[in-house]
Amino acid sequence: MAGAGDARDRLAWVDIAKGICILLVVMMHAVTGTGEAMGGEGFLHPVVAFAKPFRIPDFFLLSGLFVGRVIDRDWRLFSDRRVVHFAYFYLLWLVIQSAARYGKIVGDDGPAAFAAHLAHALVEPYSTLWFIYLLAAFSVATKALRRVPSGVLLAGAALLQIADIRSDSTLIEEFCARYVYFVAGYLFADRIFGLANAARRRVGPALAGLGIWAVLEAWLALTPSADPAHPTLASLPVVSLALGAAGALAIVVAAALIGRAGGPVAEAIRTCGQRSIVIYLAFSLPMAATREILVRTGMITDIGVVSLIVILVAVLLPLGLERLVRNTPLGLLFVRPACFHLAAGGAPVRPALPAT
Repeated sequence: MAGAGDARDRLAWVDIAKGICILLVVMMHAVTGTGEAMGGEGFLHPVVAFAKPFRIPDFFLLSGLFVGRVIDRDWRLFSDRRVVHFAYFYLLWLVIQSAARYGKIVGDDGPAAFAAHLAHALVEPYSTLWFIYLLAAFSVATKALRRVPSGVLLAGAALLQIADIRSDSTLIEEFCARYVYFVAGYLFADRIFGLANAARRRVGPALAGLGIWAVLEAWLALTPSADPAHPTLASLPVVSLALGAAGALAIVVAAALIGRAGGPVAEAIRTCGQRSIVIYLAFSLPMAATREILVRTGMITDIGVVSLIVILVAVLLPLGLERLVRNTPLGLLFVRPACFHLAAGGAPVRPALPAT
């Protein structure tokens, strides 16, 4: 039992890393949306700019860590875990989010336009739900390509990212830009876990490495470039790939150190990571409502303070909602019911980002 507890402690960094990522994602949406609504920038805008090179790459790196455990299963079992799992939540919350924004989506065109919107969302990811959609797409692509030599697969994914492909399709553009990080998590899972364990053992060198990375990251992320298509040095081809990978590994190290230190902050971040998909699915609606109320009433004029309040509400309300509906019929908002399993005898699965 002591050995099992120690193993859980060593793996706590995964949930903490997911928690850091989901908090950064919510922060990005809340801060940029509030800044646009209030016509300026607040004290959190530099934090968002700092995290931009690694925020999403780290999420996909973590998503790829556990693919190796299921990739050799038959397609039915694999699809149940890595495709249907995400498809269920994507489709459910596509309807919920779209219904909440019905008037803005259809205008005067009525139900036919709404149906067309839903149909289009089957082939083109909708709003913030694109990440859920891409997780399923990455999983299918990786299983289909699992016989390709690892070096070739990684090099091909890296070339797609460096090519900086721009498209009207979110699916195409984000697939090309992000697949390399998912593949890296899949191929180097053992080494990534080894890095986290090494950070726990050698705190001093780990902190020194994080400090060096943070200085370099800040310089590249906050320094404008001469290329209008790539506004900062961090967004330049090749540089963005390197920073995405370095930042993702830095979050691994930071999460390992936070987990080692423990305490209420670590536990709070870990809780967010354990319920990361809950936050991801449900944060946009309370975020938009809170921002609208604060901006319209003008109760607070500081953009940074408004952004911080919006972040807190956007994180805490989904967690509260999940707790409220847990073990009720509405629990299906966040837990995939057994009837939506391909594998016989499937039990309800509580989601996580990334799936483990």
